[in-house]
Amino acid sequence: MHRSGAIMAWNVFKFCTALRSLGSVMILLVLGVIGVTYYAVVITNYGPSLTDGGVDTLIALLVLILFHSLLVMLLWSYFSVVCTDPGGVPHNWRPEIDEERGENDPLTDLEPADLASPRIRFCRKCNQLKPPRCHHCSVCGRCILKMDHHCVWVVNCVGALNYKFFLLFLFYTFLETTVVTLSLLPHFIGFFSDGEIPGTPGTLATTFLAFVLNLAFALSVMGFLIMHISLVGGNTTTIEAYEKKSTPKWRYDLGRKKNFEQVFGTDKKYWFIPAYSDEDLRRMPALQGLEYPSKPELDGQEF
Repeated sequence: MHRSGAIMAWNVFKFCTALRSLGSVMILLVLGVIGVTYYAVVITNYGPSLTDGGVDTLIALLVLILFHSLLVMLLWSYFSVVCTDPGGVPHNWRPEIDEERGENDPLTDLEPADLASPRIRFCRKCNQLKPPRCHHCSVCGRCILKMDHHCVWVVNCVGALNYKFFLLFLFYTFLETTVVTLSLLPHFIGFFSDGEIPGTPGTLATTFLAFVLNLAFALSVMGFLIMHISLVGGNTTTIEAYEKKSTPKWRYDLGRKKNFEQVFGTDKKYWFIPAYSDEDLRRMPALQGLEYPSKPELDGQEF
C-alpha cells in the first residue's frame, strides 16, 4: 500500500493541468504533419507522375492508393480515440456480487473494514468505489475504466472503451509513415546526388521535411506499438505493468487468444476497424470496462 501511495503522490500529470489547454494545439499539430506529408507525396511527387505513362504511372498509382487507404484508416482511428469517452465509473456504482461472502445482493452498506479488502477499491479523490482495473486520472479529474495512460497526442485518456482505437491508430500510423518514408526515400537520396533536382525550393523543402518527420514517427511509433502488443498479450495496461512488477502471476492473464479478444473482440471482421460488433458488445463485459474474467485461484490479488 505504501508503494502504491508513493506512485500516486509522484504523478507528473498532477503538476501538468495545462495539458488540458493543449487539446486543439495537438490536434492541429497532427493534422499539420498529415498536411505536409500529403502535399509532399500527392501534390509534389506522385500525383504529377500519374501522367508520365509506363512504369512510373503504375508505381504512382499503387503508392497513391496505398497512401490514401492507410490515411483514411489512420484518421478514422485517430478521431475515434479523440472523440470516444474512455469509460467512467457509473454514478453510485457497487459490485454486483460479493463472492467471498456468498451473497448475491449488491454491496450497499460498507463498513470501514470492507474498504481494506483487496477486492474493494475506493477513490478518495472521487469519493466513490472503483471497479477492477480502474485508476484515477489527475488530468481528466476522474476515474477511468481500465486506464492505460493519458495521451497528449489524442487529447484524451486511453481506457477500456477506446484502447482498441488507440492501438489501431498506432498500427495505421506506423504503416502510413513507413510507406511515406519508403516512397520519398529516392527523392531524399536525390538531395545528396550531383545531378539537378527538379522542383522549386518550396517543394524540395517540403519533401525533405516530410521524409524526416515520417521517418522519425515510424521509428518512435514502432517502439510504442511493440510495447502495447506485449501488453495486450499479457492482458495488462501500462499502469498495471508498472504496478505488478512484484507479482509473479497476473490474475487477468487468460492466454494470448482470450487476452487479444478482450481488447479487439471475437468478430474478425471488426479487428482492423475502430468499432465493435453488437454481438461482442452484448456478450463480452470486458469491452464495457466494468467486469473482467480472471483466474479463480488468483482472485485474491489486490490489482
